[in-house]
Amino acid sequence: MPNIKSAIKRVEIAQKRTIRNASIKSAVKTAIRKYEVALKSESREVAETTLRKALVALDKAVTKGVLHKNAAARKKSRLTKRFNKAG
Repeated sequence: MPNIKSAIKRVEIAQKRTIRNASIKSAVKTAIRKYEVALKSESREVAETTLRKALVALDKAVTKGVLHKNAAARKKSRLTKRFNKAG
């Protein structure tokens, strides 16, 4: 543990951000997983709504700084491509 006050603060901030980022990443992964399950088993309408939720989760992760915008765009493109292929 650091002794300098500013360094202590930076450690605390890093811990808070790590927890926040992990939470956001987990939410994105969950949304994508729910979409994949819906795509395999359920109707096209349900798959479409879960796809929209997954795309929103990816966009939110970009605005929070958790994902790079190009990484999110790539993931969104792949999810959409799978949806179009299935239909």
